[in-house]
Amino acid sequence: QMQLVESGGGLVQAGGSLRLSCVLAGRTYHDYAMGWFRQVSGKEREFVAVISWNGRDTYYADSVTGRFTITREKAKNSVSLQMNRLNVEDTAVYYCAAASSPYSTGTRYARDFGSWGQGTQVTVSS
Repeated sequence: QMQLVESGGGLVQAGGSLRLSCVLAGRTYHDYAMGWFRQVSGKEREFVAVISWNGRDTYYADSVTGRFTITREKAKNSVSLQMNRLNVEDTAVYYCAAASSPYSTGTRYARDFGSWGQGTQVTVSS
């Protein structure tokens, strides 16, 4: 079982930036695609970004393309999400997740991720 702990959330003004980090504990961290999802209270969890197990492929939701960047840092056993030009619609709880199956490029579907962090709140004020 992989354990994931997010950090870096907070309150920021529209147009600002935040960097989320997700530290992973598990023997096979390097073998799994990692994703970020977000959820607003009362709504379904929404795909944000995913990075393949080897870091070569990344995919983003249309709403964040060009503003968010997902990276993985093997030396730190972590995955990060750099969020720039934030807007009010980006306000949500952000979750880090690890794919259920190893050696995948990753998907945008929450059902394909088996390990989840506890979430970190991001609030963007106008």
